[in-house]
Amino acid sequence: MADPSTYRPATGSIPTSPGVYRFKDARGRVIYVGKAKNLRARLSSYFQDVANLHPRTATMVTTAAGVEWTVVGTEVEALQLEYSWIKEFDPRFNVKYRDDKSYPWLAVTVGEEFPRVMVGRGAKKKGVRYFGPYSHAWAIRDTVDQLLRVFPMRSCSNGVFKRSAQVGRPCLLGYIDKCAAPCVGHVSAEEHRAIVDDFCDFMAGQTGGFVRRIEKEMYAASDALDFEKAARLRDDLGALNRALEKQAVVLGDGTDADVVAFEDDPLEVAVQIFHVRGGRVRGQRGWVAEKTEDTDLGGLVERFLLQLYAGESGDAVPREILVPELPEPDDTEALEQLLTELRGSRVRLRVPQRGDKRALMETVQRNAKQAMALHKTRRASDLTTRNQALEAIQQALGLPEAPLRIECYDISNLQGTEIVGSMVVFEDGLARKSEYRRFVVRSLEGQNDVGAMHEVITRRFRRLLDERVEHPDLGVTGDGTTGAGEAPAEDTAGPLLVDPDTGRARKFSYAPGLVVVDGGPPQVAAAQRALDELGIDDVPVCGLAKRLEEIWLPGQEDPVILPRTSEALFLLQRLRDEAHRFAITHHRSRRSKSMVESVLDDVPGLGEVRRKALLKRFGSLKKVRAAGVDEIAAVPGIGPGTAQAIVDALAKHGAKGPASVNMATGEIEE
Repeated sequence: MADPSTYRPATGSIPTSPGVYRFKDARGRVIYVGKAKNLRARLSSYFQDVANLHPRTATMVTTAAGVEWTVVGTEVEALQLEYSWIKEFDPRFNVKYRDDKSYPWLAVTVGEEFPRVMVGRGAKKKGVRYFGPYSHAWAIRDTVDQLLRVFPMRSCSNGVFKRSAQVGRPCLLGYIDKCAAPCVGHVSAEEHRAIVDDFCDFMAGQTGGFVRRIEKEMYAASDALDFEKAARLRDDLGALNRALEKQAVVLGDGTDADVVAFEDDPLEVAVQIFHVRGGRVRGQRGWVAEKTEDTDLGGLVERFLLQLYAGESGDAVPREILVPELPEPDDTEALEQLLTELRGSRVRLRVPQRGDKRALMETVQRNAKQAMALHKTRRASDLTTRNQALEAIQQALGLPEAPLRIECYDISNLQGTEIVGSMVVFEDGLARKSEYRRFVVRSLEGQNDVGAMHEVITRRFRRLLDERVEHPDLGVTGDGTTGAGEAPAEDTAGPLLVDPDTGRARKFSYAPGLVVVDGGPPQVAAAQRALDELGIDDVPVCGLAKRLEEIWLPGQEDPVILPRTSEALFLLQRLRDEAHRFAITHHRSRRSKSMVESVLDDVPGLGEVRRKALLKRFGSLKKVRAAGVDEIAAVPGIGPGTAQAIVDALAKHGAKGPASVNMATGEIEE
């Protein structure tokens, strides 16, 4: 790897003007392109101590062997030049939103004498009007088939059109009234152009006028006793309505907008975009891209919009683009100016705050989350990929064998209170939820993350030793399932005995091939110390630090850095995230119970059993407060006097505390 100081340009030689810069490797290949409002300030940030840089940025500057720049007049020019260079050089360290397929467009060849409608993919051409893109070709073909009843324009290929003109007989579509048959002169070029214009207007969102016009003609034909024409118009109206049902109105003001949402993790980002035209969702697209540079959400928005619209024709850019977060103010202004120039009229970037647009943004965001989850699930479900991940972990950590069982631990607390720990288990790279365990940390030594981690690891592996002593003949395989997925019970004091007849007590008797803790060197050291104190020396330990995705090993000063595309890192991330989710869920549940119990502690005659019965009956304080004395008194064990005392206590608490805590989620209800 190159030392950045060997090719660092003199600070005084770098201009302070806006511009675009390129990092090149030893072979002269461009590996990164960026723009800057102030080139000197931006480039200087790359040549600081490598240890202070983000790992991906550090990899880029140590891979590069030189840097060069081009000064431009404005930030808009910088955006345009940056996009051109990214397209030209395809730098490996730039974020690339690469779709896994091309999406279909509905195209009308308005530049021809007799325009045709067709569904196509690929680059746009001059003289063609495009609608979309759409997520499925079959969906738009079905819509066109419905609309050809009302707008019988040409949809055949040039070969079919010429052949029909030569023989003087229209094709099948002409006979079934789905084409006006301009090929044989049934309509003139002007009449066919009028049909095409009506079709384009309908697809552009101007639908109300056509529906009202056909309804008026239908009723007029009925009044004139021309029932055959009225029936035909009725069928046309049904075709229009079926086509409109496929494009439900989501924005009542008829807005033309693109709605963009992101779901990212340290390695990848899922992007979803809904194309809304005339208030209707006309198409949807999605990507999952690698994050090859360190940037925030605003930076992702800027990169995505630049790649999506730059180089497109003006009609592809809507008047409004809804995004989850705006880039920096200067970047937003420059990007809006660039898009305005492409469109030929004002383009605005907005973050929706309320109403229909906010609701649509939330829908797109849910799609992005589902796309990311599906992407991860597909990777996790691949047996070959899981085997590669386990082998990569073995090699990276120097393990004697692949860790077929991995346990991950996390600690959750709220300002030092209600400290809980979680243990999740992955076997053969897949979650084994029946083996998950929860821990409640009660000792004084465990009132911080490090001490809590030491206590949790100690308790888990002390049980391992105890169960081996109690049942030396206990196997290491079997189901051990206890229910429908989550851990069956909290871990409390004392070992859980094994029932040799049922074989369902294999809770802590199976030693893992690897212990992963959520945290850095302090947490790793605490876990290793706990194992050493128990005399366990055959269980390896590592920690995954969340901020930089570093893997820490006991006693080592430097972390292990896995490649960002490594399946091993992906598996460890899933472990860490699952342990964090499980710990947070447990913590919220305990916090909500403690808050509820604190409200009812002072009610005379309401002990723990009756309090649990009350909460089981109503579920939350909000519902208890809404209940009357008679409803509360109907709970077994609670009489009228106790019910009145409960109502009084809740009324007193309601003036100075939260309205309720939902027992299912642990969230405070207003």
